[in-house]
Amino acid sequence: MRLVIEQARKNPKWPFGAVIVDTRNGDVLGSGVNTGADSPLLHGEVVAMNDYVRRHGNQGWADTTLYTTGEPCSMCMSAMAWANLRRVVWGSSIDEIRRTDIVQIDLPAHEVALSARSFYTPELLLGGVLADHTNRLFRQAQRLRQSLPEAPSAELS
Repeated sequence: MRLVIEQARKNPKWPFGAVIVDTRNGDVLGSGVNTGADSPLLHGEVVAMNDYVRRHGNQGWADTTLYTTGEPCSMCMSAMAWANLRRVVWGSSIDEIRRTDIVQIDLPAHEVALSARSFYTPELLLGGVLADHTNRLFRQAQRLRQSLPEAPSAELS
């Protein structure tokens, strides 16, 4: 999770960072940070998944764990379900992120996974890990965004 927080610091206004590791040995296989200014699809988790695919191909997902600063939104969690990425760990909850004025679709990651149960069986969906640190990141980002001109909606989450 500390690597995820380092990733998130690369985008202080939208601190959604993600790291994909090999569950067996802890090697970092992909990483990313929100680049929503480039495309609304480029949430931190999606950027990390794209980095993983670029480096390792679209295979081996079941042997990985994705760590992220915030609970995955429905788009990102759906991508993880389609990839069969079975272990996801996050810091801040969707509700906590919403408290910092970042718009979120109110659909928890667990519900997305449950809706995909016909083809997706996660082994671990764990939130709240180092949440005191990630919550602080999101609160700092809120203060930063409030001190700057209006940001485009594409940068959200």
